Amino acid sequence: MSKESWVSDIAAGERVVVRDEEWLVRSVRTTERGHTRIEVTGIGGLVRDQDAVFFDSLDEFERQDPREGKLVLDESAGFRRSRLWLESVRRTSPIPTAETRIAVGHRGLLDRMDYQLRPAAQALQNLRPRILIGDAVGLGKTLEIGILLSELIRRGRGERILVVTPRAVLEQFQRELWTRFAIPLIRLDSGGIQKVKRDLPSSRNPFSYYKRVIVSIDTLKNPAKYKHHLRNHRWDAVVIDECHNLINRGTQNNELANLLSAQTDALILASATPHNGKAESFAELVRLLDPTAIADRTEYTAKDIEHLYVRRHRNSPDVKLDVAHKWKERRTPQVVEVVPNGPEVAVLRELEDVWLHPEGEAVTGPGRQLFPWTLFKAFLSSPKALRTSVGRRLKSKDSVTAAEIDALHRLDELAADAELATPSKLLALVDHLEAIGVGKGSTTRAVVFSERIDTLAWLETELANRLKLPRKAVQVLHAGLPDERVQSAVESFGQAGSDLRVLLASDMASEGLNLHKECHHLVHYDLPWSFIRIQQRNGRVDRYGQLFEPQIVALALTSDADGIPSDLRVVTKLLQKEHEANIALGDAGVLLDVHDAEIEEKTVIQAMRDGRDLDQVIPDPTPAALNPFARLQVTGGAHTGDPTPELVPQRSLFEDDDNYLADAVADLAAEPGGHRLDVTRDEDLDMVAFNPPEDLVPRFRDLPSEYLSEQEIDKRLRVSAGVEFAQERLDKARKSTESAWPDVHFLAPIHPVLDWAADRAISRFHRNEIPVLSGNVQEPVFLTQAVWSNSLGQPAIAHWGAVRGLPADAEVGDFDETIDRAGIREDATNSGFSTLDLSTLQSWVPVAVDAATTHIRERRDSFEADLLHRIDEYRRGLKGWEQTALGIVTENGRRTGSRLTIEATVDESTALIDALAADGDPFIRVVAVIVPKAGS
Repeated sequence: MSKESWVSDIAAGERVVVRDEEWLVRSVRTTERGHTRIEVTGIGGLVRDQDAVFFDSLDEFERQDPREGKLVLDESAGFRRSRLWLESVRRTSPIPTAETRIAVGHRGLLDRMDYQLRPAAQALQNLRPRILIGDAVGLGKTLEIGILLSELIRRGRGERILVVTPRAVLEQFQRELWTRFAIPLIRLDSGGIQKVKRDLPSSRNPFSYYKRVIVSIDTLKNPAKYKHHLRNHRWDAVVIDECHNLINRGTQNNELANLLSAQTDALILASATPHNGKAESFAELVRLLDPTAIADRTEYTAKDIEHLYVRRHRNSPDVKLDVAHKWKERRTPQVVEVVPNGPEVAVLRELEDVWLHPEGEAVTGPGRQLFPWTLFKAFLSSPKALRTSVGRRLKSKDSVTAAEIDALHRLDELAADAELATPSKLLALVDHLEAIGVGKGSTTRAVVFSERIDTLAWLETELANRLKLPRKAVQVLHAGLPDERVQSAVESFGQAGSDLRVLLASDMASEGLNLHKECHHLVHYDLPWSFIRIQQRNGRVDRYGQLFEPQIVALALTSDADGIPSDLRVVTKLLQKEHEANIALGDAGVLLDVHDAEIEEKTVIQAMRDGRDLDQVIPDPTPAALNPFARLQVTGGAHTGDPTPELVPQRSLFEDDDNYLADAVADLAAEPGGHRLDVTRDEDLDMVAFNPPEDLVPRFRDLPSEYLSEQEIDKRLRVSAGVEFAQERLDKARKSTESAWPDVHFLAPIHPVLDWAADRAISRFHRNEIPVLSGNVQEPVFLTQAVWSNSLGQPAIAHWGAVRGLPADAEVGDFDETIDRAGIREDATNSGFSTLDLSTLQSWVPVAVDAATTHIRERRDSFEADLLHRIDEYRRGLKGWEQTALGIVTENGRRTGSRLTIEATVDESTALIDALAADGDPFIRVVAVIVPKAGS
């Protein structure tokens, strides 16, 4: 067999020799130029635990011939080394692409809920794992992302991960993925990237320094600065959170999304509002996932996108019962009516008579009808915010008339008088906060939202004084603050032991942040006239994990005096409609059918200018009342009636992961000098603690730096597979003021320490050695591993078998059933071997390989049936898309897409389809031999 023919058949989990060192193959991929790219980890000698990448065009590979495997007797107590070997071989062998069931994601540190498995299950069904998660606010999109990333990692398709989020949620996202799924992400804000660049040669790509990173959209939004580095680096998976920021074509964010989409296999988009009301814009997001899903961007159906789109809300049938135990339903929001004082009445009367509804000529001139309402809304926030708006207007070139300048100065004087007096809304806010228990000696917390930073800064001082709280008990959160201060405030607000009681937040905090851990009170000091922003704000405390009824309050100025404008009506109506839409649709953003917060606000202002009742503008919050596209957004990703996602049966030679790790560490500790590991075990808590050996510490490089420094795990590592205990330690950390990172980490199935344990267990046997152990069998049984990869280097089919009846009547049975019947488990005893003809067994190794090879070839169609069915469906869909796309014409007779573009898309998609099925020759090897026990 020529080198070219067998290098492409190398399988993940195999051992190869390159440059005189032995390596464990992690993943195999065919490059764009047709070369085979092999990622490996050193097994022994000088390269132990070192990661490397080799190419068949540059390196010579020495591959172990499975037919020449050497049998060695395992004389360890309880066959510990063989059990560790077999378990480790299974763990380091990626799950094949033909397997679409959930294997590990559901075993993270979370409450198991079937609806959260849906995005991963749907993505794995696609030819490429790509999905748009549009679940409503509060359902746990971060957890759904973690589940899918766990599945990709277990399949060998998640080595290199890039997560892009708004900067305010960087640390929160990083913490969730590490503490719940053991997925490490290095946080690269702008300062982090600069640090990496300083540490690297100028020619080195900063994004290749770490395998898995999280970075903000703000950092990457200038493609000109990072495009070169991004274009020259491929990812296995890219996650873009709050992806609605990428919708508008031609923007830097959209350009970034297109670039990343082309540089990754898996793509996960997430947003509770993934659209702006335009079918073409939503189609742009879908195109990032699959360019052949929608032929006509102006007209498509739920059927066209259902394989790429998942969207449910709190009251969806498959969600409601799951979340009820840990998500209290919110009370009907309340409006606190605030009667303005004398100076405030003077400002309001001036706004009404001169700006909002003047009897004579408007001072703002034509084309500036919205500015008076900007002034009105500023005053609804605070006199200080109004004075800032006035000052900004006076400095701008828009203030062209003397009348407007005079009016602005007069308004500023009145606002100054109102500022000197105690604003009525401030008194109402203080009364409300005291009524719910916020104050000295109380643990009650509240988040107060305002649209104006001037108002937030003013409230920070006023509230601390009036509530008799220390200054650190009231903090501000807005986009103008440094990343470190933003993340510190969010972290502190979620810690029970923190002194922070009132978080004053701008709308930058309304996207993605979890503020519900120690808080269920939310106050709209000034309410945005936008359903999108109201919904996003409320979702900070009204979300899964909220154990108390969310209490949402809005303050509204009101007056019975004639000619005094009030926001009571608009506040009451918007809150009411948002609440009703939250229950019925899970998305209030579809009500005005504009899907843009600024346009929503302008729509409300226009209605108020015209004197129209808001009920005439806002439809009833029911699917039937929505236009077809809005209805598609709300219901198109529901997957109602789909079966519950299936799980891969969990099979292991160990009772749980901590037992496996404990045995692996104990095996190392038994070696000379192993006492330095200082292993301790608490079986009741499923906990293992030990001092990390030198070859484990380098693997900590990719863990969150804050976790490393605070917990000093390079000195003492504590892990537990017990869900309740691990959650208890995580909850304790959240209540602590010292560290938000738990002192005992959850041993998720893909935890890096388990990878290390597997590599060490595999290296206990030398090149091409096959352990022999004894058990409850009547004849020798050869346990085999069969992997059949596709032309992309991904395992397409895998089968674990048990060959008996050698040499003449070979029969292939089930691996796990054989292990169970043979009694190869944790309580096994090594009673030795009966009279054993090892040389005869040795001669049967190639016979067993041949039998397993024949078996997988004969069963190929059944193993690959589901994959081939999905490939055929996609091929038919591609043909239909091509015909439709070529047939679509615009009004002037020109095609919406050029023939060359369409044909290039078809060629690329066809190449992907053709590459997915098993290709070349399968890789077969014997991984162990079980012989009858001594005396049997």
